[in-house]
Amino acid sequence: MDRRSFISEEERIPDHSHILLITTGSVASIKAPLIVSELLQYANVKVEVVSTTKSLSFFKAADVIEAGSRVWTDEDEWSDDYKIGDPILHIELRRWADLVLVAPCSANTLSKIAHGTCDNLVTSLLRALAPTTPTYIFPAMNTLMYEHPLTAEHVRIIRDIVRYKVVGPIGKGLACGDIGLGAMTEWRDIIRIAVDKLQLIRKSSQV
Repeated sequence: MDRRSFISEEERIPDHSHILLITTGSVASIKAPLIVSELLQYANVKVEVVSTTKSLSFFKAADVIEAGSRVWTDEDEWSDDYKIGDPILHIELRRWADLVLVAPCSANTLSKIAHGTCDNLVTSLLRALAPTTPTYIFPAMNTLMYEHPLTAEHVRIIRDIVRYKVVGPIGKGLACGDIGLGAMTEWRDIIRIAVDKLQLIRKSSQV
């Protein structure tokens, strides 16, 4: 089966900001098309989306494509005819990225990051990231999952050892019907973090 190819040096554009949005198995993945669409309202911005299989239960890849980006999944990673020297997708994507947003980060993926697991495209990419790549984790899960004692330990490792920025979660009514802490940071606040970090300028403000 043919696989789409991605080569960093061909995909990076001079004087552009390259933002990698990672989505994982939380209902908050439904916000992915909105995040992509809004980021692309800023000048000289490129966005690529990397999604776990479970996160695609909550949004349509076609909506991200329509917004102006692409969605990469496990199926794009390896081909049956792979040869030594061929581009490796998770390495090429990490070379491409200037900023990484894991929004949302499910309890499962949070645990995987903390333990260094590399069992899919998302976790392999995160494990391969250079320490100098700004990376933000936006947890999203049920309140009791967030309050589980292991979650605090996973967050500690990710903040203090891996040195990613962990933002949220926030308290609100959750998709499961519970009310409490565990919802992903509001998507507009995620945009603001990216804008401030990369000093982005909206296209409409250009002369």
